[in-house]
Amino acid sequence: MIRGKNILLLMDSHLEGNFSTEEATVVFDLASRCLQYEPRERPNTKDLVATLAPLQNKSDVPSYVMLGIPKHEEGPPTPQHPLSPMGDACSRMDLTAIHQILVMTHYKDDEGTNELSFQEWTQQMRDMLEARKRGDVAFRDKDFKTAIECYSQFIDVGTMVSPTVYARRSLCHLLCDQPDAALRDAMQAQCVYPDWSTAFYMQAVALAKLDMQKDAADMLNEAAALEEKKQ
Repeated sequence: MIRGKNILLLMDSHLEGNFSTEEATVVFDLASRCLQYEPRERPNTKDLVATLAPLQNKSDVPSYVMLGIPKHEEGPPTPQHPLSPMGDACSRMDLTAIHQILVMTHYKDDEGTNELSFQEWTQQMRDMLEARKRGDVAFRDKDFKTAIECYSQFIDVGTMVSPTVYARRSLCHLLCDQPDAALRDAMQAQCVYPDWSTAFYMQAVALAKLDMQKDAADMLNEAAALEEKKQ
């Protein structure tokens, strides 16, 4: 790529072409020197700094602002109660770990939230459960947009209410950068199952994403207390 001398192709795509050709050429030449086969032909640290320092003309602007990258969110403070794996993942804002826990838990926390009569097992019911099944597959495969669509089909029918579906859709919204929708789903999960710690944990993460740190900390504490009480 360097031999092709295509500067536009080699520069960081986040910059979207917002740089001078002269400065790009300096960086391009420096990168080329760094990749020399013989170590002695590569620039040392002092050379690197001396070459790059004059190009840093916006030192008062953080790099994540210049590149349009969201700032890393702070998680809610650690609660007073001991944390479960779910609580620990939520306190660390580790969405990947939360996803793994929800996949492993499956629907065991939904037991007792639905009592269906024989007459309710209609074609509509089967279609609704099929939508949930497709949502589960998409959720497991980390296709979160498809999971949101399928879980929404399940929820919109309204015959069966599942706190787990709300919790899963809440996480999907978080992973799609939609914290408001995530908070609404987590609150719905709490309405269905008022003493379910997972609903409170998901609210804590959504509130932290919305930069409501005190509310997030309160919610995390409440979730941990519910877990402790249940145990």
